[in-house]
Amino acid sequence: MAFKLIESAQARWRAVNAPHLVALVRAGAEFSNGKLVERPDESGGHAHAA
Repeated sequence: MAFKLIESAQARWRAVNAPHLVALVRAGAEFSNGKLVERPDESGGHAHAA
C-alpha cells in the first residue's frame, strides 16, 4: 500500500530547475518572480576604500 501511495505522489512531483539556488533558499534568501532580491547593506555605514 505504501508503495502505491509513493508511486501515485511521484507522478505529481517536479524536478528542481535550479539546484544551485537551493543553498540560497535554505539560507533564507528572498526571491521575487524568480529573481534574487538583494538586501540593503545592514552595516549602517558605507565602506570606503582608503
